[in-house]
Amino acid sequence: MTYEKIVTLFDTGQHAEDARRNLEAAGFAPGDISTINSKTLTLAGDRLSEPGLWHRLFGRDIQMYEAIVYGRTVESGGVVLTVRVPETDVARATAILNAHQAVDIQQRAASQGLLTRETPKTAPATMAAGRTAPGEEVLRLAEEHLDIGKRVAREGTTRVRRFIVETPAEAQVTLHEEHAQIIRRAAKDANFVGDVEWTDKTIELTEMAEEPVVNKSVHIAEEVLIRKEGTDTVRTVRDKVRRQQVEVERMDEATRKEMKK
Repeated sequence: MTYEKIVTLFDTGQHAEDARRNLEAAGFAPGDISTINSKTLTLAGDRLSEPGLWHRLFGRDIQMYEAIVYGRTVESGGVVLTVRVPETDVARATAILNAHQAVDIQQRAASQGLLTRETPKTAPATMAAGRTAPGEEVLRLAEEHLDIGKRVAREGTTRVRRFIVETPAEAQVTLHEEHAQIIRRAAKDANFVGDVEWTDKTIELTEMAEEPVVNKSVHIAEEVLIRKEGTDTVRTVRDKVRRQQVEVERMDEATRKEMKK
């Protein structure tokens, strides 16, 4: 896949930050977006008004008036935003950038008296780094990046079922009994002879015995709380990515002819 770098100039850091957020919301990788302001360049010891600085950053194909506009705008608080996008997404990314009050380089240069009749025209708000000048050839070197996405996979099911089990239980209880006891014994008192009754008589005694009565009471022994708990883990994903490199080999004419044989 071929990539292009889009360079856009903004008058304020807020405009650049809004453009960054919309680029990320549109799916462009945060790692492919960077910003340049006066603070970052000053810390590096660069002079913002020096056109050579912008040539080093974005290539020699930048016109002199473009470099001057970049320097003046950043000195006054502006921000340069760069984004690396696939060639097929250049138009979409450019539309997002232009929607956040991107600076029209050529119009700004004209208002500052930097343009002449012979000055070549450029894109109104953004430029793609790596333009080819007459007599030059470009060998593009592609590289792959890992774009890690996520999907939800079903790992299993947890089922909680309530059921009844019966286990033997026992308890001790003291039972009371009352029974009639018949005891016969010899009478020794002669005074009772005169009181003898010659009638039939029946005496009844109620016998009693306690027996166990089983009752059951219910109480809540415990509660089982069922809920989902989420955890986050960081997993390292390893793969191989390809990257094209360039090798420069210089040879004299004699060597070149010898290799053709």
